[in-house]
Amino acid sequence: MPTQIVDFRRIWDRAPHNALTDLIRFREEWLCVCREGDAHASPGGVVRILASENGVSWNSAATLSDPKADLRDPKLSITPDGRLMLNAAAAWHQPAPNRHQSLVWFSPDGREWVGPKPIGDPDVWLWRVTWHKGIAYSAGYSTVDQTGVRLYSSFDGLRYKLIVPALHDQGDPNEATMLFQPGGSALLLLRREAGEATAQLGSADAPYREWTWRDLGVRIGGPHAIRLPDGRMIAAARRYGGAWRTSLHWLDPNAGRLEEFLTLPSGGDTSYAGLVWHEGLLWVSYYSSHEEKTCVYIARVELS
Repeated sequence: MPTQIVDFRRIWDRAPHNALTDLIRFREEWLCVCREGDAHASPGGVVRILASENGVSWNSAATLSDPKADLRDPKLSITPDGRLMLNAAAAWHQPAPNRHQSLVWFSPDGREWVGPKPIGDPDVWLWRVTWHKGIAYSAGYSTVDQTGVRLYSSFDGLRYKLIVPALHDQGDPNEATMLFQPGGSALLLLRREAGEATAQLGSADAPYREWTWRDLGVRIGGPHAIRLPDGRMIAAARRYGGAWRTSLHWLDPNAGRLEEFLTLPSGGDTSYAGLVWHEGLLWVSYYSSHEEKTCVYIARVELS
């Protein structure tokens, strides 16, 4: 069978700018998060949580806001004790003591949320949290200088310990996503913004203190990656060569290669995908501005 988009739909467009998504399957229900605002970066951005039983009809389940901040880049995960966890960052309205603070909320059902609680260090953005064997890991990057990316861990998603102070410090690294192999080794897909601005792929064995890096040779934005049941790894990211687009890639850690294989309907301001493998299909949430304005979309993809 060929790789193909089974279906594709716009699921949210009520704000002037709807963006920065993530997706999760929780207790037989789909939950998608996004940021709503007046523009890509604007005062008063809020986090919207959307819910759906079938992935077709979506409704607002909750909204998180802070009168002193633009809330950005919401990400979803499930804690070891079965709660939903939502991470985001507050871009404080200035003047303020700091520019950014990573935050966390918890929920039993996606409707009622407890939080926010500050996590990590001020002005260090814990961009995405990944759980592995009861421990949460997150690569955080400085938002006030180009000092690089650090690696944190936490047993509860609230109290984070700095375990690698200098994870990567070349080329202004920032957004990163982690995945773990069955044997316990870790991979980290990292965006960079300076110099050649090519993505990096890090690898490490437990306890993830010593990392080896490979240059993937392509520029990406908003990376996310998952491992499929058959062992293949897929990454979603914004691609910059030619027209901006959100694409799916095969990630080959042995060859150090990120191979683009499918462009989703997208263009302009786009990317920041959520990925879920469910009943033999890859579900992808993302945002794009190729239709009228910036909106949130869901695509279901059948893989060869």
